[in-house]
Amino acid sequence: MLPTHFPIRLLKEEDKPREKLQLQGRSALSDTELLAILINTGTKNKSALDVAKEILISCQSDLNLLGKLDCKQLMNFEGIGEAKAITLISALELGRRRSSSDGQKSVQISSSKSAYEIFRSNLSDLDHEEFWGLYLSSSNKILGKKRLSQGGISGTVADLRIILRTALEYKATSFIVAHNHPSGSTKASQADIQLTNRLKKSSDLMDLKLLDHLIIGDQAYLSFADEGLL
Repeated sequence: MLPTHFPIRLLKEEDKPREKLQLQGRSALSDTELLAILINTGTKNKSALDVAKEILISCQSDLNLLGKLDCKQLMNFEGIGEAKAITLISALELGRRRSSSDGQKSVQISSSKSAYEIFRSNLSDLDHEEFWGLYLSSSNKILGKKRLSQGGISGTVADLRIILRTALEYKATSFIVAHNHPSGSTKASQADIQLTNRLKKSSDLMDLKLLDHLIIGDQAYLSFADEGLL
């Protein structure tokens, strides 16, 4: 019987993560195996698979939670130094950016949910607050998406002039704004409501339509339009 922790070299050739990817394709690998490839090497007592498994268990096997870990948190795991932590964060960020960019410009925004799907990859895993704009054509096709401001844990400043100027740069006829709450809450603050009202009045004067304002939390969102707050 093999011990709890054993080197990857003791696995059958087809069960080693790198060899398995080459033989069976990337979709055949588990999250643990993919993470182990990024980790590359283990420690004296643990294989890269063991380290990967420990990290995923700590995140309840939730890749969204894994994506929220910073370098310092990753380096708390035995076998993860600064270089490996940076590699993991970079790989997760690339995955998020790919998800964010895949075919977005051909998407037609038809509901708050479709807008949420576009914003989610940018705003759901952050430990600080950001404010983004999604700019649309007359047929609600995406012309562009842009981060408009970045703040701290408790908030960020949204400049109405920048929001509206960006709409003109994209030649948009309508737009949707969104920001995240690092706490995970989707409850609109009084400041959120006041900002939305000011933005709507300003955009109306410029013949631009503010379609919605989304607050992104943990796997959930609030839509000002759906809640009758616009």
